[in-house]
Amino acid sequence: MTVARFLPDMKSPTGRALRRFVGNPSAMLGLALMVAFLLVMFIYPAVSAIGPNSIDLLAINKPPSLAHWLGTDGVGRDVFARLLEGGRVSLLVALTSSVASLVIGFAVGAVAGLGGRFADAGAMRAVDVAMTLPPVILLLVLASITGPGIGPTILVISLLSWPVLSRLVRSRLLELGQRDFVVASRGMGAGLGSLIRRHALPNTIDILVVFVTLQVANAILLEAGLSFLGLGVPPPDASWGNMLFAARSTTVLTNYPWQWMFPGLALVVVVLAINFIGDGLRDAFDPRSEGG
Repeated sequence: MTVARFLPDMKSPTGRALRRFVGNPSAMLGLALMVAFLLVMFIYPAVSAIGPNSIDLLAINKPPSLAHWLGTDGVGRDVFARLLEGGRVSLLVALTSSVASLVIGFAVGAVAGLGGRFADAGAMRAVDVAMTLPPVILLLVLASITGPGIGPTILVISLLSWPVLSRLVRSRLLELGQRDFVVASRGMGAGLGSLIRRHALPNTIDILVVFVTLQVANAILLEAGLSFLGLGVPPPDASWGNMLFAARSTTVLTNYPWQWMFPGLALVVVVLAINFIGDGLRDAFDPRSEGG
């Protein structure tokens, strides 16, 4: 048994997509940044005795030092520990909400694309209504109704992000539904569930992978925005948004820049890295991007 058995055939569509992805410098840079960040984020708590909510009353508003690598905040908590904890919380919210959006968007798009005329009309009217609502206002209204917290934040972001995916899936499946193998499956009595499982999911996997990757970056920004407004992850739980919210005063902005600079920098770097990966995946799954 060799390792080659577990690697995709480079002449297959998956193999060619992998080759295009690996050959994309921006995607590789984004992947390297994310791997490095994830390693630090999960290894540091195991080797450090300083927790995200540990308070050192003798080190309030202290600048970066050997004891506190990125300094401390206004109550003596370690900024580096809170930065990594905030990364875990932000990624948890982003990944969970992105998967929920993927499930909702795929289900609605698949029913619209393969369920027939009436199912298509009903599903698309629901999508049209969801897409006509102002996203910022809807986000604030939903957040004010559900209140702050990790669970409500996931729910709010999930309900806001699925309509675009449903349209993409529907567009792909309307064309797929005219193919001979789908028509033959219908003729043999295959139901909607069987069509979705056997035909819709395998033929939209590229759309789903690219969507969920790019949606993670979008969800991180949405969570940060909600937490900055006090409607997302509430203190004392750390997230990059509420770390920026805690550092919003003029005194902190001018005298203790490490309290807002490092969370802001982490937010920018991680979102850029995920976008690089998402763009690389989009190019990899697009056959037109292959040269030669």
